[in-house]
Amino acid sequence: MATTSDNGVVYYGSFVVGWLIFTYIIQSLFRKLSNYRSGARYPPSPPALPLIGHLHLFLSSNTSFPHKLHSLATNYGPLLQLHLGASSCILVSSAKYAKEILKTQELNFVDRPEFSSPDYNIYHGSDFILAPYGTYWRFLKKLCMTRLLSNSTLHQFTEIREQEIMRLLEYLVKVSEGTEFCDLGARLTTMMNNVICRMAMSTRPWENAEEAQKIKKLIEELAVVGGKLSAGEILGPLGKFDLLGYGGKLTNALKKFDQLVEDIMKKHEEDSGRQGKDLMDIIMETCNDPTSEVKLTRKDIKAFFLDMFMAGTDTSSIAVKWTLGELINHPQVYKKLRQEILSVVGSNRLVKESDVQNLPYLQACVKESLRLHPPSVLFLRQGMEACTIEGYNLKAKSRIIFNLHSLMRDPNAWEKPNEFIPERFMGNSNNLNANKELMEMKGQNFDYLPFGTGRRVCPGASLALAMTHSTIGALVQCFDWKIKGGDKVDLREAPGFAATLAMASPFVCYPVTRYNPLKQG
Repeated sequence: MATTSDNGVVYYGSFVVGWLIFTYIIQSLFRKLSNYRSGARYPPSPPALPLIGHLHLFLSSNTSFPHKLHSLATNYGPLLQLHLGASSCILVSSAKYAKEILKTQELNFVDRPEFSSPDYNIYHGSDFILAPYGTYWRFLKKLCMTRLLSNSTLHQFTEIREQEIMRLLEYLVKVSEGTEFCDLGARLTTMMNNVICRMAMSTRPWENAEEAQKIKKLIEELAVVGGKLSAGEILGPLGKFDLLGYGGKLTNALKKFDQLVEDIMKKHEEDSGRQGKDLMDIIMETCNDPTSEVKLTRKDIKAFFLDMFMAGTDTSSIAVKWTLGELINHPQVYKKLRQEILSVVGSNRLVKESDVQNLPYLQACVKESLRLHPPSVLFLRQGMEACTIEGYNLKAKSRIIFNLHSLMRDPNAWEKPNEFIPERFMGNSNNLNANKELMEMKGQNFDYLPFGTGRRVCPGASLALAMTHSTIGALVQCFDWKIKGGDKVDLREAPGFAATLAMASPFVCYPVTRYNPLKQG
């Protein structure tokens, strides 16, 4: 006989299925009736299934998310309307449509959409990345560009970044003296986390490893749980019930982060006489400034640092991994880059951030890697009002997904688009796709948008590039590499729905020291 518990499960499952069917029928009827009455011409859609819409097109377990988006664009067109369960979005995969939305009609698409319920986010309303375009967002953007992440502020922290790179090199030299391979990817993530910890909060990993490690683990947990909760939007109104428990996990992780940063803030307040300012000091000064245009709260400050860790730690380490992987797999490019470094830096000292401006081929290698492997595989916008894009009608509050894989590998814009050819960024007229806009990387060429563009361009781009250039320069200058299990790095992309472009396999390698930075000078 069925137990009461079994009956409850059956009833609950029937309720969920019934709700989904009812929601789908109502939405379909309303959509068709609305479209018929308005006579509007909406972007085309691939064939959809009842209830799940186009979700089945993303279920292949052995294909990466960028390749799934690219396949849709290739098969159905550069502007598509997708329905994922109860959620919908517009997929943009060409520079023509991107320019119309991001430049011509930018002010209508300057907001970012939320893909998860705010009920579980204790920082809702304070999140800089998702804040609507208004007084609060403009204030924080100005604060970032003039103080927190300005060139002068970043210059003050150059020594911190160079110290952390040296700590990585010391570790690799030690590995080189033994016989064991190392997971370089994990060490890069730790290095980037340490850089942000020191710049943001003066957390010294060698003195308080536990604090830095807690932050790193919390950021990793938040990235996983937040992504799964956002995917839960396919359930529509049912997402608010947190059926899979990710909402509760997100809240718990955020509370742990909140308490950790609160303790660090109190330390700063108690030790106000110490020398040297970090980003926490700068933003707390702003918080206490009675003349400030916006009065920041402690919640706002914590939300800002969460954004900084979430946006900066994983993406920067991913950029270094993909760039180094491409260089190892292209030994002639690797050799050419090392020769450039040797000609500019010499053989008696380590390459520094200040050398990067004189290393155009290093810059070209990073730019080409970002084109092929943007750490964030997409970026998002949301329309405020209904509008028309190249003859297609978009409704108010339309969510726009920009498909960077297709944008930056468009064969109509890039010769040999899937090949790693840094020379295309060297600026000579006889090189592939060379032009001034691409070289400057300011987001005005809509075939190349690794950091976005316009008002919502990534404010941390300068920091990310500084770390990527100097880290790659040092790794190429100091080491050759043996790859575990083969001669080349596995450059396959990890399958799944992650918004960041992870490698399918860990970056396990053995460094062979060519120049020992511990013995320089």
